[in-house]
This record gives sequence, structure tokens and C-alpha cells, in this order.
Amino acid sequence: MPGRKHQLYLTLSIVPIIATSLWLGQNAIASLSTSVAIPQQLVPAKPMTVLSQQLPVSVPNDTSFQRNLRQGNQIAVNGRILPVVWSQRQLSVSDKTIRTGISDTGLMRTIGAELLSTWNTTAQPVQWFSQAQTQPLILATWLTSQYRYLDITDLATAMGWQLQADGTTLRINLPPAKLQDMRQEQLLWRQNSPASSSLPIVVDLDRPTPWQVSQEGNVVKVTIDAATDPAILQRTVPGNGTPSIESGIADTVQTQPDQLLPPPPPAELCPIPQTPCPINLESTSNQTTIRTNIPSGLRPRVWSLSNPYRLVIDFQPETMVERDIVWATGLRYRQQYIEIKDASSGKQVASRFPVVWLEINPRQPGLTIKPIWSNPSTLVGIAPLIQTAQQWQVAAAINAGFFNRNTQLPLGAIRRDGRWLSSPILNRGAIGWNDFGEVKIGHLSVENTIVTSGGERLPVTAVNSGYIQPGIALHTKEWGNTYTPLSDNETIVAIGNNQVISQSPAGSAGQTPFPIPPDGYLLVIRAKPELADKLAVGTTVRYESVPVPGEFVRYPQILGAGPVLLQNRQIVLDAKAEQFRDSFIEESAVRSAIAITASNTLLIVTVGNRTGGTGPTLREIAQIVQQMGAVDALNLDGGSSTSLYLGGQLLNRPPGTAARVHNGIGIFLNPRL
Repeated sequence: MPGRKHQLYLTLSIVPIIATSLWLGQNAIASLSTSVAIPQQLVPAKPMTVLSQQLPVSVPNDTSFQRNLRQGNQIAVNGRILPVVWSQRQLSVSDKTIRTGISDTGLMRTIGAELLSTWNTTAQPVQWFSQAQTQPLILATWLTSQYRYLDITDLATAMGWQLQADGTTLRINLPPAKLQDMRQEQLLWRQNSPASSSLPIVVDLDRPTPWQVSQEGNVVKVTIDAATDPAILQRTVPGNGTPSIESGIADTVQTQPDQLLPPPPPAELCPIPQTPCPINLESTSNQTTIRTNIPSGLRPRVWSLSNPYRLVIDFQPETMVERDIVWATGLRYRQQYIEIKDASSGKQVASRFPVVWLEINPRQPGLTIKPIWSNPSTLVGIAPLIQTAQQWQVAAAINAGFFNRNTQLPLGAIRRDGRWLSSPILNRGAIGWNDFGEVKIGHLSVENTIVTSGGERLPVTAVNSGYIQPGIALHTKEWGNTYTPLSDNETIVAIGNNQVISQSPAGSAGQTPFPIPPDGYLLVIRAKPELADKLAVGTTVRYESVPVPGEFVRYPQILGAGPVLLQNRQIVLDAKAEQFRDSFIEESAVRSAIAITASNTLLIVTVGNRTGGTGPTLREIAQIVQQMGAVDALNLDGGSSTSLYLGGQLLNRPPGTAARVHNGIGIFLNPRL
């Protein structure tokens, strides 16, 4: 059964709605009680509960009368362009009202709204100048194959927003807001806490208005759609280190005892605890920008309060919001801090990691999981996961296999719909799955062979791979229209209709492209020129491919990475056996992983830097997924590649910080099934 928190939101979300709750009007928002104001993310994470078995298989509501009218990929908020998808639709033939929706993850980044936990796929509770725990805004949702839209039609009416579709741009013009005051002060619930080395910034506003937060290094920038009085710009922001009852915030946020968090590393930019950091305030006619430097180890957290309207800009070691959202039937979005303990040093050392993951039911009708890569017309190339996901029109995705960043070629297994696009290397770990919801994680190699009409059996070292070895490599049309030599003095043998049609010396690497026959493939001979004698023009050949172990033949979808982390709930990590470099084995970095639970659901997981420190080691990510309830688990490419995509945005990091990747695992949705 869901926990109390889930029961609360299930109760809230059954309030009768058309697009938003009936109390959404501006006056109702202004009159909200101030008894609850601490945002969820400041409460330490609850113990981990795996609820895989509670991902139901069901049929969505009838949408036969709904008609999509317009859609686009950017929003202009008071003229400021943001890359967010939107859609407009008509609910029924009789109701001519045009409903406007913004992607849920896009709404967070557009106006600063906070998505709250819910198990109701048709209504999303949101905190935005409202009471998160007692009276959240409730927005209706609609789901497409790529996005989940939140209906903002009634919210826009209540807030006085003007919505206009202009080609692929949705223009949102907001009434002018005013920044009435700004100060730094101690929050009463944090008065005795050593967790922060800088005082929160409190911003008073005359009305709800959007904001965005960004960070580059130690510089935090908060942009608010509000003008600021020149007198406020000229004066210094005060901060006396004591709670201010007159400010209207101390009594608002005192709702529970102090929550002590681990202290951050020594601060270099704000060395004196609980003192103001320097603030730079800039304002134009309708926008204010707040810039400040924060100590290393702290992160910004901005949330809104009502009655009166305020923003609180806080800095803490832990700021990720605990979240549990059933995004679509069979697809659950979660994020939470998970603590693991290490006794290798002789004493128990606890580390807390921010973990963002999706739990997927592979048996859900209308949900399909397949490998994706940066360019469907070739295996050469890398791209941001956001771009790849949108090109393949998936709802969700995670980066997956390794690749050569210089040549932009795959380094590991990719099999899609029963066809090998790239072969495994070094007997590394891989995951395979089929349309029946069966999944396997284990070590994988493939025995590829060219059999000639003369009875010769010639081993093939690799198929469409950036991993270069002496011998014969095979390149198919999935590689692209042409193949350009990867090493010097290769011999190119063209196969068409199962027969050798030509042999050509290739010369220097990277020089001459050779066409790949549309009815065949190329055999590339490297460092063993004598093999060409066995492949004379006119020779009939047959290509054989057998996976090892043989049970992988059951899985038409396969993707390789490594090392294997868990098997049968036990940590089996042996990165040396999978021939990973020592530097890779020993490093701490943000990481990606994929796992199978006891109920055969999939977890696609990203793990960030620990509180006050670095990312997990391989052993630590094995411990993390083990604690999450994984039975078998596989490490994926990590570091700057680590990216988890859902509904148009990255969940685990700002998109500008994510490196380009070669391939991923995509979640395709067909909501009508």
C-alpha cells in the first residue's frame, strides 16, 4: 500500500477538476493559510521503500473526443525565449474552449513551479505560491507519446496571463510584478543549525511571478519577472544573523524542529558562518536578476510562499526535492537521497547521495523499450541525450553504452529488433530484453564467423565497432552509406548478395570512403593481409553470429556497458575482468546504472555527488542499487555522460552540463494502447 504521503496526494487529486482545482483563483491563492511553509526537500529523506509491484497495468481514459490544435517547442515569457514544449487542444466537440498545456518538466523550469508527489496520472499537484502540504495547485494532465502536459488554462486566467500561439512559440504575457523588498536573515527553524554558511535571501513580491535559477561554478543567478524600485537597488541588503518577526517569514517557516544536515566543506567565499554573502542586484523594466557567490559544497534552493507573496533563496548541502510521481501507467519518476555506509577504513562512514531514477514496467501495454543512438542513419556520431531522445520521439531515456569520444564510434553491444548494430567487446556486461517483459543482465560476447564456399571459417573480431583489433571486422549498412578506414593499410572486401564482389587496398586511415553495398556488407582486414587470399572475388560466403552465453539469443534488444554490479542481489563487481582501466575503476564520479527488481521492473538510475563530496565509486553505486531493491544491475557510461531524460528535459542535471553521448535506452509510449 502507498505510504501516508501518497495517500494524501491521492486524496487531493480526486477533487473535481476541469483543468485546475476550483479554488485556483487569485483571491483564493492570496488567502491561503501560512501554517505550512517548509518545502518538502528540506525534510531528510524517508527510508527507501521499493514499490515495484504497485506499478499497475491499466487502460487509460477514453480520449476519442480530444483534438490537438497547435503545438510548439518554445515559450516566450514576457518576450524571454525558453526551450519548452507546449500544446493546445479541444476536449470535446461541444466544448470549444482551447486548453493550453506546458510539459510538466518544462513548467518547473519556466515559472519555478514545484511538482509534488502523486500516484494519480490524470492530475498533478503543484506548489507555486501555494501551500504544498495542505492546498497545492492541482493541474489536469494529458499524455502524448513524448510529453506529459499540465493544463495551465485556468491558472493563466486566474493570474491574468495572456496566452497566444505564434507559430511554434507560445507567448505568455504576464501582468507586471514588483519586487517590494529584499533582505538576508536567519530563518527561525534554522537558527541553531550549522548546516549553512550563508543566510537565506528573502524577496517580497506584490504578486505571483515566474523565476528561474541557474548556477555556474560558485555563482548563483536567480532571475525574477519583476521590476525593482531604484531605492532597493541602491541600498545594501541587511543581515544581522537573527530571526526577524517583523519580516513575516520567521513565524511562517517555524513548523517543525531543526533538521540537522551534514556540514559543508570549509567555505572560501563566505568564511564566516551565518553572515550575508555579497549580492549583486540588477533590474530592467520587468526583470530582476540576483547574483551571489556561495561556498563550495552548498547548492541553491528557491521556493515560494503565499500571503504575502515571497521567494526564499536558501543555500544548503542538500537541496534536491524528494519526489515520487507516477508519470504514466507503468512509468514512475522518483528522486531521493539514499545513504550507504562504508566500513573499509575500520569505522562506519555514511555518505548520502542524490539519486534520480525511473521505474518502468516492461509488461505495460503501449510501453516499449529499445536502444537509441545519436543518428538513425549512421553509427558514427554523438549528440546530447536530449537531442537524441527528441529525434527518436521517446518519452524517457538514459545514456547507456561506452564510445570513443574522438572517433565518435560505439564501444560495446547494440542490438535492436534482433539485428546486431554493434558487437560486444571484452566480454563486458550487457542487458538484454524482449517484448514479453523478460530481462537479463550478464557478461556477453558474440562468436561472429564468415564461412566460405571452400569451407573456411574465418573469425570476425567485431561488427560496426570502434574497438580496433587485428583480423577481420564487419561493417553493415547500419554503419552508414560508406566506411572510411580506421587504421592504415586495411584491405576492403565488398560482399553483395552473399558473394565477394571486390577487394581494394585502403591506404592511409581517414582518407578514402568506401561504399557499403546495400545488399551486403564490407569485410575490413587489418594487420593480417594473408586473410584476403581466402576471400577472392566470386567466393560465396555466409555470415554466422552466435551470442555467448546462448540464452542471450532470446533477447532482440541488447545494450552493452559494464561492469556488472549485482547478480542475484549480491555485489559481483569485477571491473578488471571486464578489462576496464585502473583509473576508471578507482575514480569517484556521477554515474548511471540499470537494474532489474524482484518483480521484473526496470530501474534506470542516475547518482550525483555525495553531500559535501564527490560522486560514487563503482562499489558505492552497486551498494546504492542494491539498497534500492535491485536483483541484477549493470553500470552504464557515467561522468559527464550521465543523463536521465523525461518529457523534454533532463532530470538529474542542467542540460548545459551534460556531455554528448553515442547511445542510450529509450522508453517509447503509445498512450492509446
